[in-house]
Amino acid sequence: MGDVTPKQDRSRVTRQRLLEAAVACLAERGWAGSTVSVVAERAGVSRGAAQHHFPTREDLFTAAVEYVAEERSQALRGLTGRSRAEVVEALVALYTGPLFRAALHLWVAASDEDQLRPRVTELEARVGRETHRMAVELLGADESRPGVRETVQGLLDMARGLGLATLLTDDSARRARVVAQWAHLLDDALG
Repeated sequence: MGDVTPKQDRSRVTRQRLLEAAVACLAERGWAGSTVSVVAERAGVSRGAAQHHFPTREDLFTAAVEYVAEERSQALRGLTGRSRAEVVEALVALYTGPLFRAALHLWVAASDEDQLRPRVTELEARVGRETHRMAVELLGADESRPGVRETVQGLLDMARGLGLATLLTDDSARRARVVAQWAHLLDDALG
């Protein structure tokens, strides 16, 4: 029994490295350039080890997006007790960083890949609900008031839009002004 833990530990570390490598590959190379072999090489593990953890390419990248979603949730949980302006800034940062870029490549791939589409659609719906729920909590929004739910959803949609803009250009100066204005609007809308 003594050596089970180190083996499980190694297995967990290998899995983690594969997921991190998959996210990085997606963000840098897109779907076409992200094969299991490329990811395994980047993670420093054999293709066989990669396939032991993730039998198919779809398994690997769906797990990678789940991993991204969990990373995003953890980042959000760390914002408890922050000001609205800080929360808005952090929400936008989630959609303008490498994690979002990786997820975006997966969405694009899923739009063309029949095996991937249902998995990514289901996952994104779950991530969307969770992000909305956490945003409501962090912003101290009372969704029983008319328009509040839509206001929070509008913030998340706007953050996603800023994330898309960031793919093409460094939009940080304009983004800072938009984020400041949204924080101001939220204070009025949420009370």
